[in-house]
Amino acid sequence: MSDQKPLISTKKTFFYNFFPSKDEEEACKVNNTPWVPTRELVEIRDLYPAPIIYLDNPWQIKKKITGDEVVLGKVVIPFFETFEYILRYWEMDVTQSLVNGYGMCVDVWDVTEENDPKKYEGEGVCLRKLYNDDYSLSIVGLFNDCRLDVGDEIGLYWDPRSSTLMFKLLSQVRP
Repeated sequence: MSDQKPLISTKKTFFYNFFPSKDEEEACKVNNTPWVPTRELVEIRDLYPAPIIYLDNPWQIKKKITGDEVVLGKVVIPFFETFEYILRYWEMDVTQSLVNGYGMCVDVWDVTEENDPKKYEGEGVCLRKLYNDDYSLSIVGLFNDCRLDVGDEIGLYWDPRSSTLMFKLLSQVRP
């Protein structure tokens, strides 16, 4: 993909409202409640092009597996990496549903064995928002098939051409 035209994408971000309108201020006085800042998901045109996916090393999200992830069969993807490398390619309404707490089914290709990739799909493969604004990818089947364990390093990236998440086991603590 690095030798092609850059893909068009729009960045998703949160707009924070720290100042109440006059009507909101009056409503708070009438109800005797404090003003609570709000945030709204918005789509903006990024000043910079989308991150380039280099086919020789496309793994934009790299991480080591933790004990909690092994037990739950879920990979935790930090907020920034989710927004920067995955959600920028999603439609706004789908992103809004995810941010609102709905789990979104995604297709995942395990390309660890390059000559024999394996696809994971359906309701068992789900991306969800966590309480701290990070995201988790639930994929128990992949954890079992790859025998993922604490300390194993994995790589992920969203392939906008196929609208799938690509996975690779980069290094394993035990063979």
